[in-house]
Amino acid sequence: MEKHRPRSRREALGLIGAFGVVALAGCSSDKKTGSVASSTTRAPTGGSSGSPASCVLTPELTQGPFFLTDHPNASHLVQDREGTPLTLALTVVGQSCAPVDGARVDIWHCDAAGEYAGVSSAGGGPPPGGGGDGAATRANDQTWCQGYQDAGTDGRVRFTTIYPGWYPGRAVHIHVKVFAGGDAVHTGQLFFSDTLTDRVYRSSPYNKRPSRTTRNANDSIFVNGGRKSILNVRRRSAGGYLGKITMGVHRS
Repeated sequence: MEKHRPRSRREALGLIGAFGVVALAGCSSDKKTGSVASSTTRAPTGGSSGSPASCVLTPELTQGPFFLTDHPNASHLVQDREGTPLTLALTVVGQSCAPVDGARVDIWHCDAAGEYAGVSSAGGGPPPGGGGDGAATRANDQTWCQGYQDAGTDGRVRFTTIYPGWYPGRAVHIHVKVFAGGDAVHTGQLFFSDTLTDRVYRSSPYNKRPSRTTRNANDSIFVNGGRKSILNVRRRSAGGYLGKITMGVHRS
């Protein structure tokens, strides 16, 4: 009879990873950009009983007052906006850890001047008032920095946009809503490390608006779970940045 040798520590860790789950947790340093990157880690929740694994849900965060229900079906969102190129690679998984086939991912954010398309008035920043999470009324036909994509069987979507600007009272962020089967299964916001934002904002057109007023630590929305929604960002050789994150949503 063949004797079984003890497993090495490396082999044991490999077995644990094989039965793990996707969990948005922890932060790691990105040496290239100086950013803090939200990592996807794997850890077992079913134990030795053989029960199914389950995924940790991405924190729900306020939709905010600037959501328009008629965003275009588009992956290239820049249009005529100036700013540092940013590519977003987003993955949607359900509570069972499987990719959500056909998930609709809808994003929107302000431009480098802090304005939102379709609802902003000239002069920088969103219009006053209009709080809450209700849908906004479109004031014009501008659609830059907003759009949706439908994921394939891998649960992945990709957007080309610009690094968001800032406006008073908020840290730098991107809004996101995820739909599956016509239902909203996640509402959240994606964030950036302050270190990375400081670096990006030294360049035009961001440096035309110096001294942003709100950082992550004193943003009332970020402190309610935003740390687990920080994009994993790296610099691209072609210029600009690539931001990635896996979002666990309310879907089996």
